[in-house]
Formats: sequence, C-alpha cells, structure tokens
Amino acid sequence: MLDEWTSNSLTHDPMRLYRLKRDRRHIPVSAKYNIMGFISSGTYGRVYKAECVEDGQIHAIKKFKPDKEGDVVTYTGISQSAIREIALNREINHENIVALKEVILEDKSIYMVFEYAEHDFLQIIHHNSTHRVPIQIPVLKSLVYQLLNGLIYLHSVHILHRDLKPANILVTSNGIVKIGDLGLARLIYEPLQPLHAGDKVVVTIWYRAPELLLGAKHYTKAIDCWAVGCVIAELASLRPIFKGEEAKLDSKKNVPFQKDQLLKIFEVLGTPNERDWPGVKDMPEFQSMKRLDYFTNRLHEWFRTRANHAISVYELLLRLFYYDPDKRLTAREALNHPWFQEDPKPTRNAFESLLSHSHSHSLQSQVPNPSHHLPPLRRITQDDAPSMVPMQGNINIGNGNNNAGGAGHGHGIPINAGGMGAGVIGAGGGGGGPPFGSHSQTHSKPGSSASFASLSGGGNAGGTRKKARLG
Repeated sequence: MLDEWTSNSLTHDPMRLYRLKRDRRHIPVSAKYNIMGFISSGTYGRVYKAECVEDGQIHAIKKFKPDKEGDVVTYTGISQSAIREIALNREINHENIVALKEVILEDKSIYMVFEYAEHDFLQIIHHNSTHRVPIQIPVLKSLVYQLLNGLIYLHSVHILHRDLKPANILVTSNGIVKIGDLGLARLIYEPLQPLHAGDKVVVTIWYRAPELLLGAKHYTKAIDCWAVGCVIAELASLRPIFKGEEAKLDSKKNVPFQKDQLLKIFEVLGTPNERDWPGVKDMPEFQSMKRLDYFTNRLHEWFRTRANHAISVYELLLRLFYYDPDKRLTAREALNHPWFQEDPKPTRNAFESLLSHSHSHSLQSQVPNPSHHLPPLRRITQDDAPSMVPMQGNINIGNGNNNAGGAGHGHGIPINAGGMGAGVIGAGGGGGGPPFGSHSQTHSKPGSSASFASLSGGGNAGGTRKKARLG
C-alpha cells in the first residue's frame, strides 16, 4: 500500500522524482576526497587540504558553512560572495589564476574544490622577515611579473578583482603565481547594477586606492593596479607600505572618512593636488581631505630606508602610485616597464634562482643561508569543528611537508579579510596545534608596525592585522 502511494506520488510530482534520482547519483565529498587536514577558517567557512581518491591529485576544499541563528543551523541560500566566486571561476582559465575544479552541494553546504598551492605572498614575506633577509631581486621580479600577467588576463575579460593583497596571491611549489579569491570580484562589462551598489567597501584597507578612500562611487581597473603597487612595496620591504587603521561602518552602515589610512599614504606620497589629479576636487571626501596636514612626496626616501636593495623598482612603483586613476599605469603598461627587460630577467619558476643558489651553496658550505632557501611548505592540522568534512580512517596529517603531487598540482585558498588586514592560510594559520585540539590561529605580522613618518620624526604606529574571514 505504501509502495503504491509512493509510486503515485512520484508520478504526479516530477520534481520529487528528479530529486530522488539526483540524490541516488550523488557521490559524497567524503567518498571523492580523502581529507588530509585542516588549513584555516574564517567567517564564511573552513578550508581543507584533500587528496582526490580517483587520481591522487591534491586540492584545497573550501566549505561554506550554513548560517546559524543561536544554536540552530538554518539555510538561507548561497551567499553573494560564493555566487560570484563560483560564476567567475567557472568562466575563466589562465595559468596565473587559481583554477576551480568543481562545486559540490551537499547537506545544505557548498564545497568549492580548487587546485592547491603550497605558498602565498604573505607566507613568503613572513618567511623572509623572520630570517631578516630581503626577497632576492630575481624572485621579486618573477613574482611581480606573473602577478601582472594574471591581472592583465582578468582585466582583459572585464573582471575587477577588488581584493588583491599578499594573502590572496598564491604560489605553487614550482614557482607559478596564482591569483585567488574572487569573492569580491565584479564583472564590469555591462554590469546589471552600479559597482557601488551592494559593495560599499571593497579592497582590504591597506591596499585600497585613494579614489576609494575619498568616496568615489565609480571606479576603474586602476584600483587593482594601485593594490599591485602596494603588494610590490610589501614584497620589497617585507612590511605594508600604507598600514593604517580602518574606521568602521556606523550603525546605519554609512562609510566613514578613512582619515588614518589617507594620512599613511600622504606621509609617503605627499598630499594630492588638483594639478596632478584634476578629479580630486569632485571626490565626496575632498573637503575632509583638505583639513588634513600637508605632506610632500617622500617615496624615494622611503625606498632608501626600507628597501634600498630593490631601488631599481622605484620608477615602476612611482607610476603605479599615481593619484589620478587615468594616469596610473595599467597592468599591461606595468608589464612592459623597462624594469622587466633588465637583468636578471623574470623566470617562469619564480624560485629558479633560489634552487640554483641553494645547489651551488650546498657544494661549497655546510652553513645554511636563509636567503637562498625556498619558503617552507604550508602547514596543516586536524580539525575538531562539528562542521568539518567527514574525515577518513587514513587521515594524512603533516606539517606541510606532505607530497603535494609534485609540479603542477597547484594552489591553496586564500583568506579574504573583508574588513582590515591580510589573512593567511598555512603560514601559521591553524598549524602546529595538537590533533583535533584547540588550534588558535596565529596571523603573521611581518615587519614593524611603525609608520614611515614615525621613523622620520612624526606619526604613530599603524594598525594590526585582524582575524581574517573567508571570501
């Protein structure tokens, strides 16, 4: 009787029949991937290192957790960030952009399976800062060249990234740069709504272009190029160049004037004027800006005191830091800059010079040289969170020295610090704790927190890196 009722019900309810067939064909995440360990977590969910059962490839699985009302798990749909990241990643394909392998919906959760990377820019900065050795020019030039190459591709297909920062730029074990985390990215070709709608605040504060800080409602690809300039300066000096405190949204979600961040920029680049940036007078926060102290451009002095070894990149950085977005270098113009034509030339494997130096040094001396060492591999740990992906019996937990499948296996998932600061997966993020025990995350703070002005006789310390969230 029950079977007859069920059969009749399915006959008259095609959607129910479809869902039944779909669920029978569904392969659980735990059956497709062996979870090797936990990488890091944030507001939107958790990231795991996983091995594909079928081919042994290593991936990073980003699990978006369902919303909670108190202790009750609810399902309110897919977040805007997840929709953007899925939609854009499925349409693009480039060597210098992290690849999305598949999306799995299971138990009201979304799993995004990405290629895996052992490093990111923030981890590399932290590694060199810890050893107090600068990033060598061949490595710096190769990292920046590939970053710009990836950005040229995104801009050529009309995508603004809107959150470029060291934690979101990944590097494979064989030195290939991958731009990751498109959670804040927007398609700017015939957009359905203005860029400002729905996203009052974009780009992590230290990497945010001055036109955004001054309240611009319309902006261009130039905001990504400003962020690239900030990243280059951080790679060269091992510390953020504009490390300001972010003023938070008020109770009505109004965006406040970002006084401290603008001051950090003006201390190095000088106060903008209408001659160099005619459009500055039309910025919503122009009158607030005029009340700030006046500064002259001291970028060259900043380089001599913070990154003298990389002074050759000064002219490129100067043009990426033009206040006027229309005069700022585009990604393609930056890639064609003479700096990349000078020796040493950039290499496809950004670590190539380290590998050759490490080999020759090992033949001559038994004393290790940190400047010639590859950055350490990403660390993972076990995860005791109730929302974790079901773990397998043969969990492979390590300190990051696992076999990541060798060359070409790709890339980890960056943290999107939606408010302030740059998060990092792997470089201290969740690693090193006891298995399934408490794993308080440590976020690296490379370099000094003092502003450029404080070292020159004025100003005060900048902000600290806040706990990051997944994008």
